[in-house]
Amino acid sequence: MELHQLRCFVAAAEELHFGRAAQRLQMLPSALGRHIKLLEEDLGVRLFARTTRAVSLTEDGAMLLRDGRALLNRAQAIEDGFRGRLRKPSTRRFRIGAIDSAAAGLLPPLLRDLRAINPEIAAQLLEEKTIRLLPKLLSGALDLAFVRPPERPDRRIEFVSLLQETAVVALSRRHPLAQRKLVSLPDIADQPLIVPERRSRPHSHELTVKLFDEAGLTPRIQEIADEKQTIVNMVAARLGVAIVPRWTSRMTVSGVCFVPLRLKRGSSAGRLPLAAAWLKGSRDPIRDQVLAVLEARLKAYAREA
Repeated sequence: MELHQLRCFVAAAEELHFGRAAQRLQMLPSALGRHIKLLEEDLGVRLFARTTRAVSLTEDGAMLLRDGRALLNRAQAIEDGFRGRLRKPSTRRFRIGAIDSAAAGLLPPLLRDLRAINPEIAAQLLEEKTIRLLPKLLSGALDLAFVRPPERPDRRIEFVSLLQETAVVALSRRHPLAQRKLVSLPDIADQPLIVPERRSRPHSHELTVKLFDEAGLTPRIQEIADEKQTIVNMVAARLGVAIVPRWTSRMTVSGVCFVPLRLKRGSSAGRLPLAAAWLKGSRDPIRDQVLAVLEARLKAYAREA
């Protein structure tokens, strides 16, 4: 049984007149009659009782009319659904890169607020270091990135400063200072420190060095690790303490606590800049929408930094 044969039958059954049914389907009456005859042969039943004056449905014909209408309606719904998908423009994933602390602290509330405004936006996230994110902007692999702005920014990239992320001290929960509400640099001057590798994370490395230099102290650097997650895990293993950006505290690790760092009044050494970056001269309405949400909500996000 073919759908076209079924359409011919339903039209004839509703009109009870082959001529009007053929006109409705814009075909010749002889062609309509031929399709119905083939349908009867396929099913092995008579669907119409014909006389010289009238056409009526047989019992089998009445049953097929009921089921055939439902089948044709379902087929039409499937067809309409696929045509609608073809008409609808395909969703483009908006590709966002972010350093680890921004991925943990900034992106969740930002994407939540963005989704409330435009539920259709589909974000694809990449968590990486600044030195690896910036080349991806240049190659077109990313649409937007949240990075530490380099000392010598590439002129092909647009940078917009967002906020200054404050520093906290990561301590083992079994550390004597873990119960403090604030920790000062002299408190940890004799402690083994775990710091990021300078080449791949210059801002985070210099954070510790500059803080101790400002306080007139020499840091006791014991371990160097590349990833923040590794640093926090090393703190959990009681290999030392670490000074990290505040949003690192969103990386929940059992056995680690994060205590605010007490600094000299007016000190700027304990803050890390965060910037939004994208390819200069590029146009992207989704990126503009993300930046608009950032502009509206940045103060709220900064209170958590």
